[in-house]
Formats: sequence, structure tokens, C-alpha cells
Amino acid sequence: MFNINPFADLAQSIPSILMQTFVLLMFILIAVGTIFDIIHKKNVKYFFENAKKAKKNAKIELSTSKKTSVILKTVTNEILTTSELGRGKRRIAHLLGMYGTILFWVTSIIMIFFYSETNSITPSIYPVLWHLGAVMTCLGGYWFWFFLRVDVSAEAYPWYRIIQADLFVLSLIISATFGIIWSFLQSANILFFDTLFFVLFCLSNIVLFGGIYWSKFAHMFYKPGAAIQRNLAEADGSRDNLPEPSNKPKQFGLGIKREAPKHY
Repeated sequence: MFNINPFADLAQSIPSILMQTFVLLMFILIAVGTIFDIIHKKNVKYFFENAKKAKKNAKIELSTSKKTSVILKTVTNEILTTSELGRGKRRIAHLLGMYGTILFWVTSIIMIFFYSETNSITPSIYPVLWHLGAVMTCLGGYWFWFFLRVDVSAEAYPWYRIIQADLFVLSLIISATFGIIWSFLQSANILFFDTLFFVLFCLSNIVLFGGIYWSKFAHMFYKPGAAIQRNLAEADGSRDNLPEPSNKPKQFGLGIKREAPKHY
């Protein structure tokens, strides 16, 4: 199962060109959904306006090499490691889900576009990474869903409470789950059910990529950009248009110098 390309076996009933067309349609959904999300939430407009203000408030002008250094440091130390989440369980779950999803999606594209013909021979590394990515996505996603969500762990809401913001993570882990089940049923040659879960796998991907406008999918684009902008603002002294921190906060209460009492 783990070293079998499920898309190559699928090519016996569905032409490779149809699978590739489906992937391209998902890319179109990503583009359209992200554009509508940008227009509706105006995140990009705010991002550029804030960057323009920060440039005016900058105390020093960063050289190209300094900007490059800050960006690379942000990517390696924050974005790729999600260091902002600290060293706890939430960060581990996020890393499992993030890198699992990357493996799952990238290997899907490779196998569909290069190894989805009936007579193609797929290097075993790709299906192994595809299954590994799906498993990592499920581990990180279900760990987050059942135990680490703020409204579950801190506010004592039940795990089955679903709101619109949950659409992204829920459709993502369901997609990975259906992918694993479909692959197992296909390799075991369990007819009907393999087709059923393949259809469910496709539908969950349509919900995932078609629901970008209503979900938190676009945060994958916004958060890295915001992190880079924040660190550039720290480097040039503009502080992202925030006031300087106070090294010694004002003293109140017993710290106030009072007048000596007057006795009448």
C-alpha cells in the first residue's frame, strides 16, 4: 500500500488528463478564492498602507543586503519553524500538519502529472512520502482538533462544536483521511468502497479549495508576509507604527510621591 501510487492504479478507470484537469481546477479555485478574500477582507490593502506608513517613520534606511538578511532570518527562524507558537504541543501539532500537508500536496501533483499513466513506473519514494504526508496531516490535525483548539482547551467547548473558521482545518484533515482510506481500499481491491472513498476524497478537496473565501486557508499567505513586515519594521526603527516601549512604567499606588499629611 505505502509504496503504490494510487493515481496510477486509478488511471485504469479515469484518464490521466482528467486527473490533471481536476488539479488545475483546484489551482483556479485557490486563485479565485484568495482574490475574493483579499477584496472582501482588505488584508493586502492594509498590509501595503501599513508598510507605506512604516517607511515614513523609519529611523534608518535598510540596505538591500540587510533587508535580505532580515527576510531570510524570518523565513528560517520563524516561518519554517513556527517559533511564534513557543515550544509546546501546539507548535508540534502545527509542524506535523504543515509539513505533512506540503508533502501530501506536492507528491500528489508529481504523481498525477508525471506518473499517472497505466504503464508508468512510479519511484517508490513518491507514494511513501504521499502516505507519510497524509498521516502527518492527520496526526497534527486531529491532535489540534480534539485537544489544542483554544475554544476546546481553554473555553471548555465540546470538540464537535464547528464554526466557519474551522472549515479549513476540518476539510484538510478529512481530505487526508479519505485519501488514506481510499488508498488502502484500492490496494486491498475492495470494490465499491474504494470508489466511494475516492469520490469523498475528491469532494473534500473541492470543499477545501472551493471554501477559501469562507475559511482561514489564506492565512498561509498572510502570516509569512506579516512576520516579514514586522521584522523589517523592527530593523528600520519604525516599529510597525507602534509607540516606543516604556523601559520603566509609571508607578502608581504606593509608588506615588504624596504630600506630607497636614494635622489640623
